[in-house]
Amino acid sequence: MVTMSDVAREAGVSVMTVSNVLSDRRPVGAPTRARVLAAVEALGFEVNLTARHLRAGRTDTVALIVPSFHDYFGEVADEIAPLVEAEGRHLVLERTSANPEHEMESLSVARLQLYDGVLLSVAALDRDQLDRVRTPKPIVLLGEHEVPDRFDHIKLANEEGARLATSHMIEGGSRRILALGAAYESAHKMTTDRRVGWETAHREAGLPVDERYVVPVTTYSSQGAREALLDVVASGLPFDGVFAVTDVIALGAVAALAESGLRVPDDVQLAGFDNLDVSSFVPPGITSIDPNHRGVAQDAVRLLHRRMADAAAPAEHIVAPVRLVVRGSTRGGR
Repeated sequence: MVTMSDVAREAGVSVMTVSNVLSDRRPVGAPTRARVLAAVEALGFEVNLTARHLRAGRTDTVALIVPSFHDYFGEVADEIAPLVEAEGRHLVLERTSANPEHEMESLSVARLQLYDGVLLSVAALDRDQLDRVRTPKPIVLLGEHEVPDRFDHIKLANEEGARLATSHMIEGGSRRILALGAAYESAHKMTTDRRVGWETAHREAGLPVDERYVVPVTTYSSQGAREALLDVVASGLPFDGVFAVTDVIALGAVAALAESGLRVPDDVQLAGFDNLDVSSFVPPGITSIDPNHRGVAQDAVRLLHRRMADAAAPAEHIVAPVRLVVRGSTRGGR
């Protein structure tokens, strides 16, 4: 491995002069600088930027740690990246697969040294586990789980979004609406929160809440949703609406309804949650709850920069607002 001493010897200067040229800490005359840079190129010397940054106390890197790189998380990452880059930093993505060990490892002292700050979407860790995290590094938490008050935290208005989508279908004439992908007891707090919103819409409309219409899925994928809905059809349970807890679940529902010969929205209305780009292109267009990906990204980066500038600033807890986007899969969207 070529060292800085090798470069100094090749250029006929001191190691300190080489360091000054490469770091721009002190002015170096043009002829000397040219000799040093020529030696760097001739020897193929590579600066250890990681070591330099660690010595300087910064890495110019921010981590976004999410359960997966698909769907909602991918669209949020697309919004966060340019905001981080505008500040002269790089965005690094890590995936935890919603594994509690992986989430805890991402918050270890050794891992956090690699970054100036971390945005973590919590999917598995509970409040007590998060409370054991002790680090001076700036951390902003995303997601529906309860977190210690000392952390900056952004979550979505899940109950309100589910209520809006379900109420919209009730207004369109549906009276037997499935909550596809929802659950009564689940490690995914998002699914239980959205189930509560589905229940609230029924109660507000004076309709019964029937537990048979809460339909869990084996996997939170379009295929898992398709299989679950086909099972409902085969069971003979009558339904005329589907609230899918995510747009990915809604995409699976579109396939299952088509296979079953059910027309959307004439026979069955359908609404999702997340307002993914793909939802506007799947015929007849999926009505969905928009969680404002850009707004979440802006708040997350703002909170992280604020925490970097002032570690003692009081923590902020934000509930990101949502809105209903009506398309052709519900009767109000035609």
